[in-house]
Amino acid sequence: MCGRFVDPDMRSAGLDTSWLKINPFPRRWNVKPTQDVLIVAKQPAQAMMARWWLIPSWFDGPDAKAWKATTFNARIEEARDKPSFRNVWRHGRCLIPAAGYYEWQGDRGAKRPFFFRSAGNDDTLWIAGLASRWQGLLTCTMMTRAANASVEPIHDRMPVILNTEEQAAWLAGSDELEIGAGAVLRHHEVRRFGIADEGADLIEPVE
Repeated sequence: MCGRFVDPDMRSAGLDTSWLKINPFPRRWNVKPTQDVLIVAKQPAQAMMARWWLIPSWFDGPDAKAWKATTFNARIEEARDKPSFRNVWRHGRCLIPAAGYYEWQGDRGAKRPFFFRSAGNDDTLWIAGLASRWQGLLTCTMMTRAANASVEPIHDRMPVILNTEEQAAWLAGSDELEIGAGAVLRHHEVRRFGIADEGADLIEPVE
């Protein structure tokens, strides 16, 4: 499960964000579910903002808070058939760019956070996602898969992180469940932080 990530460096990601009407774009180092995040979707690819916690279009509740299911992540092994995601599995593909993400290890009350980032030259992780429009609100979920060897020592799950070819295949509707298996990440331990903490120092290695 991925429940915190870091906004991408817009220049590094090569994205035009002039249309976002946020000047300057407020980069965050502790992005949380229900916050608005940048996604890339459609063909040709378009950048847009979406609420990170998918609400399916068929939900008839009075407001977003009435949707109680935990849908900020979706298991790629299950999403095609799960009611919350199956309607957008084919036509709601998106990418979620991130500079990295956090996972925790240890016992409750003493969990240690680790920051994961690309082990290669690309500063941006392109994570597979699904997007759903609910009552005019664009929402999204981040796909996860079983951890590979570069993540498994810390956590048994990881985001579905795509290379250039896989990004195109995902947006085109690929059903390949092993997509993203080859992503290679590096990680380091960071200081413990709270839900309201923010700033670039959150990703600094602990001494």
